[in-house]
Amino acid sequence: MNETSPAQSPHRPSDHPSIASGRIGVLIVNLGTPEAADAPSVRRYLREFLSDRRVIEDNGLLWKLILNAVILPIRPRIKAHDYATIWNQDLNESPLKTITRAQSEKLAVRLATLGSTLSVDWAMRYGNPSIASRLDALAKAGCERILIVPLYPQYAAATTATVGDEVFRCLMRMRWQPSIRMAPPYFDDAVYIQALANSLQAALAGLAFKPDVILASYHGIPKDYFLKGDPYYCHCAKTTRLLRDRLGFDDKALMMTFQSRFGRAEWLTPATIDTVQSLAERGCKNLLVITPGFSADCLETLEEIAVENAGVFKRHGGENFAVVPCLNDSADGMAVIEAIATRELKGWV
Repeated sequence: MNETSPAQSPHRPSDHPSIASGRIGVLIVNLGTPEAADAPSVRRYLREFLSDRRVIEDNGLLWKLILNAVILPIRPRIKAHDYATIWNQDLNESPLKTITRAQSEKLAVRLATLGSTLSVDWAMRYGNPSIASRLDALAKAGCERILIVPLYPQYAAATTATVGDEVFRCLMRMRWQPSIRMAPPYFDDAVYIQALANSLQAALAGLAFKPDVILASYHGIPKDYFLKGDPYYCHCAKTTRLLRDRLGFDDKALMMTFQSRFGRAEWLTPATIDTVQSLAERGCKNLLVITPGFSADCLETLEEIAVENAGVFKRHGGENFAVVPCLNDSADGMAVIEAIATRELKGWV
């Protein structure tokens, strides 16, 4: 904890209580997960997630009626079944939680060379461990400066910004606030692009088939959010372009699509699931999908892409379908998070 006692500090009177101070914290943050693969747990998670005004901007009385009368009574049962298919049974938690914990532990080892005053922790924006609980823990451990690293390569108000919202809500409740830095998105960071290229090349080398097309599938957002000024689409497009350039692909060999469409509003296009079906119907037999917007495998990659989209592809004439694992806590994935943290800690360590 690096606790500073009165005897250690000539700047404090002899009767001053011992307090922890002088530390620097790094908090990596991912989206979140239910606590269990059952309907009540999924319902609690969805209520918190879908009540966030950054996620659902039109969050008035009509939305509250739809959420509480339609979505929460029905959708949790469906999603609980999906979670059960990917659940880490050994630890009784979602893969997202398992991977994010591992990323935090490995980051702590990698940053140890920067000094013994550094503490690394992890949190989920929705669910547990909460941002509030981990900020409190870091502050109590003596962290007077804390770097927040949202694990979203591309900025969106519904992801990156809502992490910042929650961090500063927590600060409002603190009498003694630590200094805070928010790491920026890393959609065009050279280390990130190289990590994606390495993971895609490794996947291609291990396939028993040659893909006719590769899809880079990103989580979608409503088109209206983009039209209001959200840079997310542009960030996704630049990531895809840089990955194409790095590997020598054109826009037909490596296509950009958007997944996880929800509700009736118009979302960013082309939609992944529509593209998968269209490609199969047009004679594409071999398809590979990479998900550059996800820092860790989760329901959207392990079930939505690897199961649901694979099923659509094969039902409409496709034959071979594979998914590139997310960067996760691989050596390349950790190199990305380490590079971001090291850059943003400059001047502090």
